[in-house]
Amino acid sequence: MATVALFAQLKLRLLAGNLRGDLQRKLGFVFTLVSAAGLAALGFFLMSLLRLAPPDIASSLVTVLFSAFLFGWMVVPLMAFGLDDTLDPAKLALFPLGTRRMAIGMFTASVTGVWPAAMLIVTFGALVGLASGAGWLLGVLAVLLQFGLCVVTSRLITTSLSSALRTRRGRDVLAVAALLVVLLSQLPNLLLNSGFRDPEAMLHQLAGVLRWTPPGMTAHAISDGGPVALAELAFVALLVVALAWLWIKALGRALVTPDVSTQAASVRRERGLADRLLPDGPLAAVVTKELKYFRREPRYRVGWFSAVLVTVVLAFSLSRTTEGGGGSGVPIALAAVAALMIALQSGNAFGIDGRSLWMNAVAFGSERALATDLAGRHLANAVVAVPLLAVIAAAAGLLVGEPGAIAPAMLAGWGTLGIALGVGSVTSVVLPYTVPERMNAFSGAAPGQGGLAFASSLGAMMGVGLLALPFVVPLLFGLTWVCALAPCYGLLAETLGRRLAARIGFARTPELLAAVSKPT
Repeated sequence: MATVALFAQLKLRLLAGNLRGDLQRKLGFVFTLVSAAGLAALGFFLMSLLRLAPPDIASSLVTVLFSAFLFGWMVVPLMAFGLDDTLDPAKLALFPLGTRRMAIGMFTASVTGVWPAAMLIVTFGALVGLASGAGWLLGVLAVLLQFGLCVVTSRLITTSLSSALRTRRGRDVLAVAALLVVLLSQLPNLLLNSGFRDPEAMLHQLAGVLRWTPPGMTAHAISDGGPVALAELAFVALLVVALAWLWIKALGRALVTPDVSTQAASVRRERGLADRLLPDGPLAAVVTKELKYFRREPRYRVGWFSAVLVTVVLAFSLSRTTEGGGGSGVPIALAAVAALMIALQSGNAFGIDGRSLWMNAVAFGSERALATDLAGRHLANAVVAVPLLAVIAAAAGLLVGEPGAIAPAMLAGWGTLGIALGVGSVTSVVLPYTVPERMNAFSGAAPGQGGLAFASSLGAMMGVGLLALPFVVPLLFGLTWVCALAPCYGLLAETLGRRLAARIGFARTPELLAAVSKPT
């Protein structure tokens, strides 16, 4: 009990520490708290409404949802590895605790927080939606076992893969696996659009497959409440104990395994494309640095590939949904969405530099110098994004069956890219935040700054949406010729946004440097 109380207090102190930070960090924490509370209330309410549905449909839905919860607990912590220090055993290796006590403490840290509490509340909503009679008694045990199964399985996976996740190859493999998960998440939609027009039959078939999995057993125990349910819960309890034992073994091995991610890297002197095409100066130096970031940093590759894959999946899905592909507006919208996804990586342009930004700050002797730095970042982004958007527009037009819309989609994508880069420049200096050290391809913000990062992305998307209205509104009336003006409009928005960001950023360079240099 002492270990449980100690780790719970440590986790609460870490959470409360956000309230002692600057105003942006406080606002981010409040935003995260409100989001978790809203999700918990909404999820509990929707799960409770299952009582109004037919019993077979309600039971099948809970079976599928419980399985999805377990899958989420298995995947999401891998993406958060490096953000939450309690996920990495190496961060706690120097604690004077034995392996079993360490496991108890890490489990306590896992279930302490707003998001685990929100998930538990949502899971209890299934009890209200399904239970009747004796199911209420077994339902509480089933919900707790479901929650414990999710946490223990998540810990077992992250602990077993912790050594690999510290290596660059492991992070790249994780990025590819996450993109495959994105594709798999679209499988039900693709099946419905390919001729499976009976969602209820597909739901029952999927629930029938998942019925005898551990999440399916806990869902059935809530709705049944009989002797079979008691036997199923006993089996799930034994499974949780077995997984906990495997986790303790994996934790003991991880605490004594040397870290292989600290191998020295070779340094090569090379002459890049920017050095050949641009005159020697700050602009060429920034472009060269950014292109090296794109090649070596897994987080950038995830952004590029995500934009391509999500756009292709949406195009394939829409081509099956509507007759004739839905018209020329669909490829244009898809190319614009892809451009927005790509440019959102520039919404915190200085965060990737971290503490090394001070070297740039020394060179920022004027607003013009800062604007030149931003121009170099945008030019490097355009070197990769412009041809990539051309490929995306072509793929979207062919999949939707509108080859005549390829050119307008390409132009609209380039215009959206310019607008998003200009807006991203402003958010980079108005809402900067620390990007943690490169631990995985999904570590977007330092611990405690997730809400700030979300607010920055949301603000950027809203700004891009508002600035894109001058050529979006004519498109709604079928005037596709305005796409020819989109690149010029995007270049104007990028230039004005970059200059505005330089004026704001130069005046608050010390605050900008402090915001991206917080310890992680």
